[in-house]
Amino acid sequence: MQRRDFVKLGSVAALTMSLAAPAMAQGKDKVILMLNWYTYSEHAPFYLGKDKGFFDAEGIDLDIQEGRGSAVTVQAVAAGSATFGYVDVPTMIKAAAKGAPVKAVGVALQTSAMSVMGFTDKNIKTPKDIVGKTVAMTPGDSMSQIWPLFLKKTGLQESQFKTVSGDAQTKLNAVINGQADLLLGYVMDQNIKLQDAVHKPVTTIRFADYGVNLISSGLIANKETLGTKAELVKRFMRATTKALEEAEKNPEAAVDATLKAQPKSGQRDTMLVGLKLTTALYHTDETKSLRPLRVSMKNVNESLDLLVQYGGMDPATRGKPEDWVTLEYLP
Repeated sequence: MQRRDFVKLGSVAALTMSLAAPAMAQGKDKVILMLNWYTYSEHAPFYLGKDKGFFDAEGIDLDIQEGRGSAVTVQAVAAGSATFGYVDVPTMIKAAAKGAPVKAVGVALQTSAMSVMGFTDKNIKTPKDIVGKTVAMTPGDSMSQIWPLFLKKTGLQESQFKTVSGDAQTKLNAVINGQADLLLGYVMDQNIKLQDAVHKPVTTIRFADYGVNLISSGLIANKETLGTKAELVKRFMRATTKALEEAEKNPEAAVDATLKAQPKSGQRDTMLVGLKLTTALYHTDETKSLRPLRVSMKNVNESLDLLVQYGGMDPATRGKPEDWVTLEYLP
């Protein structure tokens, strides 16, 4: 065989392989995953999955982008500027009930991690202790969306306390500097950051302990993506499920992968504690024998009840759990 014929055949073979094997670099699907917030320990499984090649193996070129609150990420997915979003699912449901073309394809945190927290020396132990205090929050993030539900459930009025607004760091600084007594945060994130900053104990008042135990963070996609790119969604969810399972088994590797990609996302020891607190929320008693992300529809239904009763959701738009969450794309 002449050399030019061999080169020609080689070129054709290479082209054929690139078309037949999407896992190869030139044939990968570009996917943008927008997080609910700046990178912290909860997000470590995604960085681990990318570092270990789980997404590559599914033919996915994954771009993980930080978010600025669940509501903002839901808007990005609805607008098509992000392929998937990692968000507070009740926040997504409220947006979808008003017309946002999005749906959850898996729920990672099946027990709520939301809380209001402050330094223990402030002696704020129960919701009634919030009266007369100042609370720092971030407008548009998932906790500010669910906060009114917590207030109604505990009988608090917004007129009974003050609020200050700011982004993630501003919120932390407000409590650290004494400009606020409390902040809205997650039990595996902000409370650890507060303790790291000043080495003082923090008291958390968990939403779940007062009847606001909604499903929490999960993955969402645009309904058009679900309809036209179903196989891509299945491949993405297959890699994500594997990443969550690996993070449960090897949290140290997950944290290391996160810090390699985002060196300023936290301190290793602190992030390790946070990730272990996060993976503890992956299952309920009903789902403990299942792979991650397979939420119980009973859990979703109870969350819908809470949203209607206390969260301002119009009963006429409540629908069924399957209207907002689907498990058909999970492995």
